[in-house]
Formats: sequence, C-alpha cells, structure tokens
Amino acid sequence: MRGVLRPAAVLFDCDGVLADSEAVANGAIADDLTERGWAMSMEAAKAIFMGMALPDMIPVIERHLGRPLPADWPRQIVARIVARYHAGALDPIPGARDTVEAVAAAGIPMAVASNSGRDELRTKAGILPFFRHFGGRLLCFEDVERPKPHPDLYIAAARLCGADPRDCVVVEDSVTGARAGVAAGCRVLGFAHETPALDLLEAGVAEVFADHSALPGLLGIASAGVAA
Repeated sequence: MRGVLRPAAVLFDCDGVLADSEAVANGAIADDLTERGWAMSMEAAKAIFMGMALPDMIPVIERHLGRPLPADWPRQIVARIVARYHAGALDPIPGARDTVEAVAAAGIPMAVASNSGRDELRTKAGILPFFRHFGGRLLCFEDVERPKPHPDLYIAAARLCGADPRDCVVVEDSVTGARAGVAAGCRVLGFAHETPALDLLEAGVAEVFADHSALPGLLGIASAGVAA
C-alpha cells in the first residue's frame, strides 16, 4: 500500500482486539465481587478494570472491601473466567480473523501481548483457531516483570518477533494498553471498540479505527484475500 510504511512486526493486544472476552471476564469478576459484598454489574467492572492485570486489580478491590482477598483469589477468578470460555461464551472480535490472516499473508511477524494471565490466554488461543498464525508468540503479564501500562510486554513481544519496538505497530483498545505501547516506543493504533476515540488519542495513539476492515490499510498491506 502506498504512503504507509509496513511495520517490522504487529503486536496485538488480545481482549477486545482479537477475542470478544471483555464482557465474559468482567461478568465473572462482577459476580465474584458481588458475592464478596461489592455489588457490581458487568458494565461497572469493565469501566473499573478494563486493561488492568490481576496484580493491579487486587489493591483496588481490597481498598473497597476493607479487607484482604483470599490468597488464592487470582486462581479462583481465573478458573471462573476460563469455565465460561469453555462453556461457549468466547467469540472473536468481528473482523479479527481476517486482519490476522492478512498480516500473516503479508509475511509480517506477529505476537500477542496480553495483560491477562497465562491460563486465560492459552484458553483463548485454544478456542480461536486463527491464533495459530502467531506461532506460539503469546505473552501475558506473568512473562514480564511489570504489566501494562509499563512497556515491558511490548518490548518483549517485539523481541520475540526479532524487531526493534520502534519499528513495530501495536494494536490496542484500552488506555492502559495504549500507554504501554507508546512507552515501548511503538506506533500505536487505537481500536475504538469499547474505549472512546478521544481517550485513545489522549493516551498517545497515532491513529484510531472503529472496524477491523480499516486495519490492513493502516498497516500498509492488502486485506485478506486481496492481492497487494
């Protein structure tokens, strides 16, 4: 595609960008916290926790509850979320498969960098067949020292792809994730699916898009099934 420099690698967030998992995960969190005394809807959980890794959620929850969570709470909540995925509650984001296939067809390395945990990410990768195009380059917050909004995940993802972060494009849908990509030195494209475009722009994204069909053009490649 003319006028757009092809990236050395494309680094995707997972939840809300590839997997339509935000409502499922936040629904499970809302149910758990309601049972613990913090009455919460799925929408409220999404507003509070979107883009956050479990270690960063725990102090927020404990401050509100006024008491510590059980030591095994992360294991409990992940098991609850994963059970819902296995029950058939997980779908791809519309157009995500076509985008991933277009990037693969263009020969550009890809990785996933997610603030979810390892068990969650592996479950999603097992349910959504197009994750095979990532060749196992799947990173979660447990693989780095610091989760998003720190740059660690995207620096590590670029390294997995054999690329300099400054030559990579990050695709993100949350302010937390966008800040991580910017901090890593990547060009960040903001998917305004759940997060308002203005919030993503204020977080430093280079451009926003509202539908996956626009993403190949922003990456300088042809859409899936279309000759370059």
